[in-house]
Amino acid sequence: MPGRSRFDLDAPVPPWDALGAVHLVAIGGAGMSAVARLLLARGVAVSGSDAADTPGLRALTAAGARTWVGHDAAHVEGADTLVVSSAVREDNPELAAARAAGLRVLHRSQALASLMAGSRGVAVAGANGKTTTTAMLADALVLAGADPSFACGGEVARLGTNAAIGSGDAFVVEADESDGTFVVYRPEIGVVTSVQPDHLDFYGTAENVAAAYGEFAATIAADGLLVACQDDPGARALADAVRAAGRRVLTYGTAEDADVRVLQSRAVGLGSESVLRWSGGEQPLTLHVPGPHNVLDAVAAFTAAVEGLGADAASVLAGLAAFTGARRRFEVRGEVRGVTVVDDYAHNPAKVAAVVSTAADVVRRAGRGRVLVVFQPHLYSRTRDFAQGFAEGLAPADHVVLLEIYGAREEPMPGVSSALVGDPLAALPGERSVRVGLSPEEAVRHVAGLAAPGDLVLTVGAGDVTALGPHLLAALAEGEDDA
Repeated sequence: MPGRSRFDLDAPVPPWDALGAVHLVAIGGAGMSAVARLLLARGVAVSGSDAADTPGLRALTAAGARTWVGHDAAHVEGADTLVVSSAVREDNPELAAARAAGLRVLHRSQALASLMAGSRGVAVAGANGKTTTTAMLADALVLAGADPSFACGGEVARLGTNAAIGSGDAFVVEADESDGTFVVYRPEIGVVTSVQPDHLDFYGTAENVAAAYGEFAATIAADGLLVACQDDPGARALADAVRAAGRRVLTYGTAEDADVRVLQSRAVGLGSESVLRWSGGEQPLTLHVPGPHNVLDAVAAFTAAVEGLGADAASVLAGLAAFTGARRRFEVRGEVRGVTVVDDYAHNPAKVAAVVSTAADVVRRAGRGRVLVVFQPHLYSRTRDFAQGFAEGLAPADHVVLLEIYGAREEPMPGVSSALVGDPLAALPGERSVRVGLSPEEAVRHVAGLAAPGDLVLTVGAGDVTALGPHLLAALAEGEDDA
């Protein structure tokens, strides 16, 4: 698989208590901070650095980690193990120093796998929905009294954290497929929400993506369970292949042949009411987060918890009903002048389509208002590869502002800009305004000037667009004062 030469993913993972003092590069990130919190909870000496001083970094410092802003070779002194993500380049001074000193270097996923050892592991993978499914499963198990350990790519709102060590035997992790490292967890239960082309900067082709999920499924324990979405063609194909190999598989979805099936579902406020049919009969599923995609994520969590871990169905359903969301997943940031501002991490076409269509449905059922979207494309390669898909996902919005691309780990590519999304979006049928290439400050002023009571404003993307929510609310409040 492309890109795997940096890490030996087939090597045995040492247990967490053999890691010694651990230093994490880019410790403040969503995935790295989860590992740091778990190590701290286990009593491991933790240090780390990040490029910027963030609330997440300060929270880890308060929890007992030794932290620095900026990267320096001196920071690894005293460490026995270095933990990095694929985004950390080999010329990072801390990684270079660790390799020169012969320290153990682990990928973030390997460090997480070391923490899972001895637990009933549940690994949640998929192009779309894995963070929410992980959060739902962890939260429902907590409320069901199972007290799981978990590591999630976003903060579980009700629990106020993205990771914790519990007293129960279950350990739920979000298994990131972006760099192929999700094959290290070797779980008892694997959940696959969707198998779709993404991260082609790493995989190269859709066929390689599908093959990677096949490798992930092959790492599930021989007597374990694959839970897969029957509504997603890629996940369905994976389920068929794994079942044909004689492994245990349960599918879920609205499809007639799903093992755990959503018989009916209707939106209620910012939530939904559905009916599930499973081996235990028919039962109601109530959610307080919006959209049919969240219904599917909840059914995935239910199937893994009840059919996989043996949790009590009624307790899990009650836990799902109490779920209030994961940070940056249709997260309501506030309301001013009757305008609601919502933030979402969506960064591939299917995720963008889900969040925008959900917002459009909320506005439609309210009987007034419009959907205004500020979208920041993430990665030049993803924008180049999926520009038309992004345009189609944004199409239900009434007004769209496209920020310039958030390059993250990539350098700019000639001819690749947010106009690749804006041009086909403007050409699609329907009436909408499209503004391309605005700065964040211009976007805030533009949207605050457009917004009217009843409107729903979305800030969407995996980059720093999330920071605009408070500025939008402040600009709307200023407009209220002016009025």
